Amino acid sequence: VQLQACGGGLVQAGGSLRLSCAASGRTLSNYAMGWFRQAPGKEREFVAAISWSGGGTYYADSVKGRFTISRDNAKNTMYLQMNRLEPEDTAVYYCAAAHGTIYTLPTLYSSWGQGTQVTVSS
Repeated sequence: VQLQACGGGLVQAGGSLRLSCAASGRTLSNYAMGWFRQAPGKEREFVAAISWSGGGTYYADSVKGRFTISRDNAKNTMYLQMNRLEPEDTAVYYCAAAHGTIYTLPTLYSSWGQGTQVTVSS
C-alpha cells in the first residue's frame, strides 16, 4: 500500500492541526495504522496507532489527551487531530501501515508515507 501524509504546517503553541494519511494501491481496512514523528537529531518515535477497524487506539504518553487518531476506511484515509500543540511536538510526522494488530515499534510497519513537517512556535 502507498501512503501519502499531508496537513502539516506552522502553528503557534496551543494551536491545532489535523494530519491526513491517504492510501492507494490497497484498501486500508486490511491494515493497522500508526503515526510516528522524528525531530532533528532524534530517533523516530511512536505517536499513536489504530486497529484495522478503528475500535482500538493507543497513544504515546506525551500526546495522550491532546492528540486523537481516527480512520475512515471508506475513504481509505487515516487522521491525526492534534490539539494544544507544544513546541516539543515539532517534527516530521510519518504515517505507516502494518499487518496485524497495533504496534509501537516502527520496524513492525511495512509501508510508510513521505512525512509532513509540523512546526510549533512558542
